[in-house]
Amino acid sequence: MKIVISYLPLQGPGVPLLGQNRQFQWFRSPLTSYVIYPVVPASAATLLSKNGHDVLWLDCAAEKLNYSQFTKRLEENTPDVMAIESKTPVIKQHWKIIDDLKIRFPKMKLVLMGDHVSALPEESLEQSNVDYILIGGDFDFRLLELVDYMSGKSKKLSTGVCYRDKNGKIVRTGGNQRGYDLNSLPMIDRELTKWQLYSKGNGNFKYTPNTYTMIGRDCWWRRPAEGGKAGCTFCSWTSIFPTWSKASPEKLLDEIGQLINLGVKEVFDDTGTFPTGVWLEQFCKGMIKRGYHKKIVMGCNMRAGALTKQQYQLLGRANFRFVLYGLESVNQKTLDRINKGTTHQQLEQSLKWAKEAGLEPHITTMFGYPWETLRDAMRTVKFIHRLFKKGLIDTMQATILIPYPGTALYDQAMANDWLITNDYARFDMGEPVLKTPLSDKELKKVVRDSYSAFWSLGYIKRRIVEIRTLDDLKFLAFLGTKYVSKLLDFLPSNTLRQGL
Repeated sequence: MKIVISYLPLQGPGVPLLGQNRQFQWFRSPLTSYVIYPVVPASAATLLSKNGHDVLWLDCAAEKLNYSQFTKRLEENTPDVMAIESKTPVIKQHWKIIDDLKIRFPKMKLVLMGDHVSALPEESLEQSNVDYILIGGDFDFRLLELVDYMSGKSKKLSTGVCYRDKNGKIVRTGGNQRGYDLNSLPMIDRELTKWQLYSKGNGNFKYTPNTYTMIGRDCWWRRPAEGGKAGCTFCSWTSIFPTWSKASPEKLLDEIGQLINLGVKEVFDDTGTFPTGVWLEQFCKGMIKRGYHKKIVMGCNMRAGALTKQQYQLLGRANFRFVLYGLESVNQKTLDRINKGTTHQQLEQSLKWAKEAGLEPHITTMFGYPWETLRDAMRTVKFIHRLFKKGLIDTMQATILIPYPGTALYDQAMANDWLITNDYARFDMGEPVLKTPLSDKELKKVVRDSYSAFWSLGYIKRRIVEIRTLDDLKFLAFLGTKYVSKLLDFLPSNTLRQGL
């Protein structure tokens, strides 16, 4: 069969950051906008191709295609099946496009996948003419199973599919059953999935070309939260990866070797939290033994308190650079309520060990919790400034808290009447959608204040002293541009919905 995996052309105030994202936002500045290589959909394209199907990769955001150019590509290729990843803020746009595509290409079967439709699979069948909904995040295995069914190779639909039967009744074949062997997946075909489109402009990388891997799905922190759902209450991928799975260190090492051969200079593994313990030690020692630490730079997501000082030293020797931590808030009551399972003291110790190992830590934080006062929020801002001043972090990101359907936070918002609006388009981190003690003006100010740490004289002096290469200088200049654009997004004279 001929299958297209597509990110659709969307209307909005900037570039949609949709693929490979646990959240969604519009990148408004053309100077700092980018799209991220979507690893699991790329794996799906590869798996389908390896099983004899003709696969087209069509990412309209990455290729900057408008709607007419997009439909022309479809006319030229006449696919049998189109698979589309969606998220909450753009699901209504996707419904409209799907209905138009069913008129233009009535024989083409349309498949929706992603965290929003996994949480509310029947909704999209009720609101659009989509044919199938895939439940869960293992798009590669699930899409192949569905295509096998549509082609007649398999006589029965697998678990985790929602569709209309011949009488028009919506049917679900079960929930998000997992248990797939990630080691059985073929090496991702980077050329088929046009990896070069995603290899530049991402501010988390210092070296180009760069790319992403994802050896685990998704995060091993799966302690049950209030209501029984596992993991951090705000994370949208807890709904598509409710349990933890990973492939072997050797599989990731082989993939790194392939990327080196492609000329990649830096890799970020976007597993929710990188595997730790013996797995991590085997991977790092493998990087050194194979000599990859001399040829490529690595990065990963990490949890506070997850590694020992010695393991951070091992990361440094294996040539890791960028390590991302979720601070979320300095207030322990908030960390407890969102089921983070960490403390700010653990984070500060981890950052200290990371810096001693030569790593460049990055933290993320959120504002707009329904229970946090302005004083609480400013405690987080002051903590961020202190981390910058002490030289414990190199970069940071601040966002507005959004409760995505399927998360424990969304369930809590519904139960406690926290939602300001049910308009999905407004769930794009451009404004608060939860009731909070902070006014919109105050919320924008705390976000701006957190970013202003970048402009402190001490931080600028330290970064200038650390410049060793042209790449260092270019990276620092890019960071300056990036943080200016972030400040502009939250100017008090702007409305939060400017551009929509």
